Parts: sequence; structure tokens; C-alpha cells
Amino acid sequence: MSLWVKICGNTTLADAQLAVDAGADAVGFVFAPSPRQVTKDQVAAIAPNLPASVEKIGVFVDPDFTTIFSIVESCGLTGVQLHSDATSDLASRLRQRFGSSLRILRVIHFGSEAEAQLSAAANDRTINGVLIDSRTAGAVGGTGISYDWQAAKATLFTPANALKLIAAGGLKPENVAQAIAVLEPWGVDVASGVEATPGRKDPTKVRAFIANARSAYAELKSRWGGAQPERRAP
Repeated sequence: MSLWVKICGNTTLADAQLAVDAGADAVGFVFAPSPRQVTKDQVAAIAPNLPASVEKIGVFVDPDFTTIFSIVESCGLTGVQLHSDATSDLASRLRQRFGSSLRILRVIHFGSEAEAQLSAAANDRTINGVLIDSRTAGAVGGTGISYDWQAAKATLFTPANALKLIAAGGLKPENVAQAIAVLEPWGVDVASGVEATPGRKDPTKVRAFIANARSAYAELKSRWGGAQPERRAP
């Protein structure tokens, strides 16, 4: 197994292709209010020009099923990232409609309720993984703010947790290696940390982020003896 790397918040084909060329496993498109927000038509024009091997993930905040269904179908998305009420049946409805072909990620924000939310997610067989992100009063993602990795390691990124956990929130080329060393995540996700301006990527930062993440993960694997701990995927 290798580290899963997602470059999120792409708004142009050039930026998405940059991420692909730099070695990203997935590119993300934000369909929610944000400096990085894109439309269905924009992504429908971008996604077909990307390699089939690269995952195309749509990011949604409190969406309805009909909206997501339409966007996934029109844009050829291979996954969704859901910032939504954990008690909703949205993930199960998406799983019923798209089957195992769609990667479904749930977002949990680091904080006082994160442990309980992660425990609930562990019993949800409809999701493929959980992204642990930071948030502010005005933004649920893309904040550029890191959370306490040591606390997150002790409470969320624990050996007992068999979920695929993705580290996000405030990651950038300069700190992604440290985050990987501390958290030992299944994957990492970045948006603002590799931007030149909001919504536009910096090629040097994108390449450095992915290179640093891969190098840090290689060191981590040597600590494990070459094998990644087993992580559950429905």
C-alpha cells in the first residue's frame, strides 16, 4: 500500500493536470461556497481530460441527494466528500445508487465531538474513509489552520481505529512530513496549502507537497517494517 494523496480545490484543467503530473492519487473539486467553488459545467469540462486512474472527488457541504447524483453523473466523479449531518441517510442512498464504484468520504472536524463522531463512522459500512479536518467559525474546510496533531493521534488516529483516516487542515509542503510522522494516516489532503492565490495552485508547492509526503511515508513504512497497518474499506 502507498499513501493516498489528494490535491483539492482545483478550479482549472491546468491545476488538476498539474496535480496529476506531480503524482496525486486524487483531485478534488469544491461544489460549496468557497473561494475555490466550481460549477457542474466547469468540472464536466475538466474531468474527462484527466486520466481514468486518477480519482475525481466532489466536495459537498450539506447537500441533497438529487444535487450530488446530478453532479456525479454529469462530471464523471469517482468519489464524494461529505460535510454533512452524520445522522442523515445520504451516504447510504449514494451507496445504493452507485454501488462500490463511488468512494464515499465523511468529514469530521477535530474538536470535542470528534471521538464520538468517529466512533459512529466506524459502524457505518457505507463509507470508505474519514477525513479529519479543521474548521473556523466561517469555514468548514480549506481553512489553512492545523489542529493539534498529538491530541488527534491520542484520540483519533489510534492503532485500534481500522478506518481509512485522511489528515487535512493546515497541511503544506513545510509540515506535511511532520503530520505524517505523528498521525500515521492512510492519506493526506491539501487545498490552500499549495495555492498561489485562492483557487489557483502554485506548481512549486504542489510538487513539493507530494514529494515531501511520499518521502515521509517511505520513512514511516520503514518503521512498520514495510507494511501499512490494515485499514478497513467496505
